[in-house]
Amino acid sequence: MALVHEFENSGNWLFKRRSWLPVFIIVAGILAMYMGNRQTILFDMRDELIFLGVSLFGQIIRILTVGFTPKNTSGRNTINGQIADELNVTGIYSILRHPLYLGNFFMWLGPVLFLRSIGDTFVFVLIYWLYYERIMFAEEQFLRRKFGDIYDKWSEKVSSFIPYSFNYIRPKLPFSVKNVLKREYNSFVNIFVIFTILDLFRNYFLSERIYLTSIWIWLSVSAGLIWLVLRTVEKKTHWLDVKGR
Repeated sequence: MALVHEFENSGNWLFKRRSWLPVFIIVAGILAMYMGNRQTILFDMRDELIFLGVSLFGQIIRILTVGFTPKNTSGRNTINGQIADELNVTGIYSILRHPLYLGNFFMWLGPVLFLRSIGDTFVFVLIYWLYYERIMFAEEQFLRRKFGDIYDKWSEKVSSFIPYSFNYIRPKLPFSVKNVLKREYNSFVNIFVIFTILDLFRNYFLSERIYLTSIWIWLSVSAGLIWLVLRTVEKKTHWLDVKGR
């Protein structure tokens, strides 16, 4: 098999299973805390709020992406394969080809920083890049076949992951709060779930007692209530439905 086809096949395989990556991050983080220097993971509210802020920064990137995008684009792809009714070239897509993956990077970087290990952070960055490089390659092959020269000309001007040009083009659609609430409530609550799980195991490894630090109790309960309300509204009503989104 030619290398280009191998990259695309493996990228499509990883794409369909990309939702499993947070699970591996949690398991790896727990193992790292268990085997590492536990004094480095002592609770520090300032540091842990900074780590949370890094993850929420990633969520903001996702919000700025999802809020302006039309139907069947920007992460709407299913386990059955890629979907793209049109090519996004405005808004955040005028400066970055894969903004959702940049958002995911910061969302998951926060829990990795929780481990307070330069080595673990380096390993995460390396694995994330290798993992998503294949996925981005497969996506771009699909888009090149569907949109041809239009895609090639756009990709020549716009960076894939780290922005280097800021020729911003205003989005075609207005920002939709409802679309953001409908699509992002799961990723939002997952941030707090991951930090809470890490806090639980950290406390057990340090004291051999099962408990949560009070700040993570309040934050996780608040996030959980927001998730419950939005999920109920999304499942029981059509209030979050937006035509063409």
